[in-house]
Amino acid sequence: MYRPTFFILLLFFWGGIVNAQELTDTSIQYVKDSLPVFDSVAHPDTANISLAIDTAKKLPVKDSMVVEKFQGDNFFINKRDFKSKEGLFYILISLLLLFAVFNRLFPKYFNDLYRLFFRTTLNQLQIREQMIQTPLPSLLLNVFFVITGGFYLVLLFVHYKLDPAGNFWLLFFYCSLSISVIYLVKFLGLKISGWLYSAREAADAYIFTVFVINKMAGIFLLPLLILLAFTSGSLYSISLIISFCGLGALLVYRCLLAYSAIRKQISINPFHFIIYLFAFEIVPLLLIYKVLLVILNRTA
Repeated sequence: MYRPTFFILLLFFWGGIVNAQELTDTSIQYVKDSLPVFDSVAHPDTANISLAIDTAKKLPVKDSMVVEKFQGDNFFINKRDFKSKEGLFYILISLLLLFAVFNRLFPKYFNDLYRLFFRTTLNQLQIREQMIQTPLPSLLLNVFFVITGGFYLVLLFVHYKLDPAGNFWLLFFYCSLSISVIYLVKFLGLKISGWLYSAREAADAYIFTVFVINKMAGIFLLPLLILLAFTSGSLYSISLIISFCGLGALLVYRCLLAYSAIRKQISINPFHFIIYLFAFEIVPLLLIYKVLLVILNRTA
């Protein structure tokens, strides 16, 4: 009777012990299994977060360096170039508008100027008298020639790196002043020579021819100044060659017109006329160049 009861109690306690051990082992196994899973999830997230933080830190620095380099190398250089030519741009636009105003206010004078220059009329003496009787447009176009000629000389000096002072506007002032002084001296010298040698008509004819060609040279240079100031490469080279050829042709044409005008008034030897051209046309240009270099070297 007691043996079955003891056996039953033994099985009961043995099953409890076994169940308790299984529960303990399962919980331990769960904890051990969950920890690696948690670690395996946590470590990639931590790596991704650190990578994102590093990327976030590096990208702005890289971008800022790129922007800073772009601004330092390109943007501010372009900005300085634009500012350096901004005044020149506005002045050239003003010259274009000024020429349009002159053409609008004095259409007859411009028509006579073109007809006389291209020799499209036989009444040249009559046209000359009409143009002499209108001194205001003649004076304005002479000033226009001085300004455009000054700009052209400055652009040449800058292109050939002959500006030791490095000041564009100071060089423009000196070039314009030199052109004004040269033609003023030439005008007074021809007037005095005509009065001394009793050849006033010949002197007046020569003066008139010189200033007519100068007016046409000022008009011719205006579009070329825009190209020379704001172009580069092959277009600049073509514009420079056109300016040299055009001004050279105008100088030759002026010599021919002046010689024909003077020959009608007085008898002159062609050799003497060529000597005069070298003495009063070419030497003053060389003198301008020398004086400008001396002045600019002192101001540099």
